[in-house]
Amino acid sequence: MASLQTLSKSFSGWVFFCFCCCLPLLLTSSLPLKGVSTAHHACRLRKTNFQQFYIRNRTYTLAKTASASDKDTDNRLIGQQLFVNVRENNHCYLMKRVVEFIVEDVLLTEVKNQYPYVEEVAQFLASLTSELSSCKISGKKEHIEKNLEQMKNKMEQLGENGKTKAIGELDLLFDYMENACTDAPKKGGNKKKN
Repeated sequence: MASLQTLSKSFSGWVFFCFCCCLPLLLTSSLPLKGVSTAHHACRLRKTNFQQFYIRNRTYTLAKTASASDKDTDNRLIGQQLFVNVRENNHCYLMKRVVEFIVEDVLLTEVKNQYPYVEEVAQFLASLTSELSSCKISGKKEHIEKNLEQMKNKMEQLGENGKTKAIGELDLLFDYMENACTDAPKKGGNKKKN
C-alpha cells in the first residue's frame, strides 16, 4: 500500500511538473498563430542553396559564355531598376517572379542547345522558385508588375540579343536572388561592369 501511495504522489508530481513547465512551452512555440501572416518566412531560402560551389561555378560560367556574345553594353535587364518603388519585404517575391520568367521564357527555349550548363542552371533556379512557392506579395503589386513588364519589354526590344543578354546576366540574377531571399546577404555582390 505504501508503494501505491508513493507512486500516486510521484504521478501527481509529474502531472504538476508537466502542467507548469511544458504547457507554457507549448503555448509559446514558434508555430504560426491563426490569422498571422507567414509570408515573410515563406519568402526565405537557406543560405546553403547559394554556397554550392558546383552550381555557382556553372551559373557564372554560363553567364560569362553568353556575355561574350552580347553586343549590347548599354542596356541591363537584371539590375537595381527592378526594385524601384518595391518595398524591401517584397524583393524576394520580385526575384522569384524574375527567375520564373528567365527559366520559362529564356533558358527552356531553343537557347538551351546553344550554351553549356543551361539545363543544370535552369533546374537549380526552378528548384529555388519551387521552394518559394508559398512566397506571396505583401501589399499592392502594381510596381512589381510594372518593373517586370519593363524588363520583358526591354528584352523583347533587343530581339535575338535579348535572350543572350538575359543569360549573360545570370550571375547578377544569382546574386540578387541570394541577397533578396536569404537572411544574411552576401557582401559586395551585385557588381558587374557594363
